[in-house]
Amino acid sequence: MIKTQERIIEKLLLISALFTILTTVLIIIVLSYEAVIFFSDVSIIDFFTDTQWTPLFDEKHFGILPLLTGTLMTTLVAMSIALPVGLSIAIYLNEYSNKRFRAIVKPALELLAAVPTVIYGFFALVIVTPFLQMFIPNLAGFSSLSAGIVMGIMIIPYVSSLSEDALFAVPKSLREAAYGMGSTRFQTVFKVTLPAASSGVIVAVILAISRAIGETMIVAIAAGQQPRLTLNPLVPIETITAYIVQVSLGDVPHNSLEYRTIFAAGITLFVFTFILNNISFWLRKKYREKYD
Repeated sequence: MIKTQERIIEKLLLISALFTILTTVLIIIVLSYEAVIFFSDVSIIDFFTDTQWTPLFDEKHFGILPLLTGTLMTTLVAMSIALPVGLSIAIYLNEYSNKRFRAIVKPALELLAAVPTVIYGFFALVIVTPFLQMFIPNLAGFSSLSAGIVMGIMIIPYVSSLSEDALFAVPKSLREAAYGMGSTRFQTVFKVTLPAASSGVIVAVILAISRAIGETMIVAIAAGQQPRLTLNPLVPIETITAYIVQVSLGDVPHNSLEYRTIFAAGITLFVFTFILNNISFWLRKKYREKYD
């Protein structure tokens, strides 16, 4: 009886794993099929080298660079907020705070990840942008700066929680050995604990970057819908995800070349995040081998 139950559970777990793989494969197939049709009409070289993205205009250009630049700009701003704040929170909770404080603050912090992103988007548009305009008069009503700051706040739990788990997993014997050698708590954290947990911290950072790159509602509401090749965070831009939302609203005819641009943009985004996730896996494996 027990063996039968174990076999049933084993089969259910296998089905769950296969279902995840099947879903991923189907997504790749759909994106690839539509993207191949798109690139049969548009040169893939122009797609990655043209500096204009105007597929919905009379004079059509299909250069993805403005969307990539907008995506990377908002991600860079977000990580400049999330990385130092999230890592500082993780270090404090694990190395300086007491257990009771950690038990209260960590779940409360993770509630930020449960807030709908559309709320963050309106927060960026209604609160953050007017506040920034008090100090930056030439800041536009939509900008990658405002969207990036709020996106950084949103992904703080990803950095802090995963980094704190990595720090918590470091054996106490390493800390005790450092203290025995006369190290201060600060020296122990930054010369022993943090390097030992570096694989988990790096994975947390890369996963947070992937989350920022794939964010949709915040950039759709607060960053604007003006694809432009610029490094100025004070002007409206458009990201890949925001463009997909714009086209998916239904104004563009299905099966048209303009409609298929969302699949070309989508597979570009998929490949980009896929590479990041594989880099995180490789770094985690490398640093684990280094410190094992």
